[in-house]
Amino acid sequence: MRNLIKLAAIAAPVVCGLAGAAHAQAPQFPDMTFFITSQPGPNGANFGGLEGADAHCQTLAARAGGGARTWRAYLSQQAVDGKPAVNARDRIGAGPWVNAAGVQIAANVADLHDPAKANINVTTGLTETNRMVMSRLFVVNYHDILTGSNADGTAPAADKDATCGNWTKGGEGNAIVRHHDRMGLNESAEAKSWNAAHPSRSCDNAGLRSTGGNGLLYCFAIN
Repeated sequence: MRNLIKLAAIAAPVVCGLAGAAHAQAPQFPDMTFFITSQPGPNGANFGGLEGADAHCQTLAARAGGGARTWRAYLSQQAVDGKPAVNARDRIGAGPWVNAAGVQIAANVADLHDPAKANINVTTGLTETNRMVMSRLFVVNYHDILTGSNADGTAPAADKDATCGNWTKGGEGNAIVRHHDRMGLNESAEAKSWNAAHPSRSCDNAGLRSTGGNGLLYCFAIN
């Protein structure tokens, strides 16, 4: 009996050590400079503004080993309520950007916004954990990624809400979303765009999901 107790006492820290080692060896991607968020924000499209969206990107990147970089959400801000317009394309750095698998998404800002050169699609639009985002190829479709931007990465005009109140609304409102899989109901350039598709039905989680999304973001490292 004493021997069994001794063996248990020896085995316990070994098992704990192995569990800790397994946890420490979770996949890390310190070289990635682009990802689609694996998780939505807690309140639909309400991230508390651009800063909150950036923080969401930064937190997820840090968990995946990319916390040494500075991350920005690919979101624009409309010139309303005394706030100046902010273009998504002007806040994501100069590139190049690679996903968690090391595949280049674009060499620079110009290529990123060139439909023929941007390499964002169902196989390359990976999360920070190196997983594919559910698309039109899946039973559940989350291909609507929040951007609130025109196809060239600029902010929409201020005549109507296209950014869920500059990312402060989690209920009524609208935001421009894009198809990360570049698949649509037709063959139009808009339907196949990675960053310019259609407005969301609303700004809450249920509304975002009803049109094929989940409140996910594109995140880019600026360094």
